[in-house]
Amino acid sequence: MRDPDYDLITLEATPEGLAVVTLNRPDVHNAFNAELIAELTDVFTMISEQPSIRMMILRGAGPSFSAGADLAWMKRAALNSREDNEADALRLADMLRRLNEMPQMTLALVQGVAMGGGAGLVAACDVAIARADAQFRFSEVRLGLTPATISPFVIQAIGPRMARALFVTAEGFDAAYAEKIGLVHYVAETSDQMAELEEKIARLVFSAAPGAIADAKRLVRDVAGRSLDNSLMHDTAKRIAARRSSEEGKEGIAAFLEKRAPSWKS
Repeated sequence: MRDPDYDLITLEATPEGLAVVTLNRPDVHNAFNAELIAELTDVFTMISEQPSIRMMILRGAGPSFSAGADLAWMKRAALNSREDNEADALRLADMLRRLNEMPQMTLALVQGVAMGGGAGLVAACDVAIARADAQFRFSEVRLGLTPATISPFVIQAIGPRMARALFVTAEGFDAAYAEKIGLVHYVAETSDQMAELEEKIARLVFSAAPGAIADAKRLVRDVAGRSLDNSLMHDTAKRIAARRSSEEGKEGIAAFLEKRAPSWKS
């Protein structure tokens, strides 16, 4: 993997296949601007193309995960044309889509605040762990805006009914409520507990076949919302047949029968 020169994020990768991406604008609570979005787009694309990377952790430096849009960036955007604003928003949507569609397992570690686009990042990850004192909000309507670009990922995570309530009220909520509605999966009372949960998830990921993880993620995207009909049944049958005849499938079954660890387990 190439060694990129980023200004607003950091990237660390281990020989075992773990990549850690850190939003690195702690002085503004890791708020989004055009440069941060561009760097995240680049790093998500680069990691996606690296089969040696099996898991990505996304975190924020300093007291917060991400406060959403940078106020100075929003102020400049208000002076732009509608066409320029549409192009700007499309770049944010594309970044989130790339995160959502990464073949590797993705884990968000959330502390402090995760507002607006920051909460969108959480929703686009496979699994999220939040500190108990973390705070979330979709605050766009307070500014006369809507959470349009993050909405597909948030609605996918928490469902349309809950998304509608939180979008129209802009009500803030804590980590326990985020867990209740499915925006996060685990709540950690302390930093030590968050580290333990992080290690637990990593152990699970590195015990699974990387190609199967990528296919399982694609399976959820492709099956969600489809009618339960013959076309879907044939589609899922073809997918499991392909997995059974794949090198990973053969190795996994053989390892199970021979009572040994599969080749991908570290």
